[in-house]
Amino acid sequence: MNALKLETRDFGQVEIDEERVITMPTGMPGFPETHRFVILDREETRPFLWYQCVDDPGLAFVIINPNLFEPDYAVDLKAVLREMSWNSGREEDLAIYAIVNASEGIPEKITANLIGPLVINSKKKEATQMVITGSPYSHKQPVL
Repeated sequence: MNALKLETRDFGQVEIDEERVITMPTGMPGFPETHRFVILDREETRPFLWYQCVDDPGLAFVIINPNLFEPDYAVDLKAVLREMSWNSGREEDLAIYAIVNASEGIPEKITANLIGPLVINSKKKEATQMVITGSPYSHKQPVL
């Protein structure tokens, strides 16, 4: 196991196994220089997870499984499978997360972006943020 030590903004120094690093070939929208991330699962913030950037340890996104607050949430993954050349992949290998918009200490105002889900291929250790058009969902879907 090769360990990486990151000095994060939110959690100080964390040590992660290099095998857990997820690559975003096209970068995170709005952050084109960021290509490597890791999911940090902190007991004190569950069910929220942290999508921590390895390239810029000061950058982290709060993410959540959208089915926890929107049980019928589903997206058509055919285009992502094609665009990312994950054609040989199986949908079971894909995890979908919503990026959370913080609410400055007001839990009732926490929202999540359901039209821009983060799709992670656990087998290939790759991810992309897709953009859904014509969706009944919102980029500010209430979480609580």
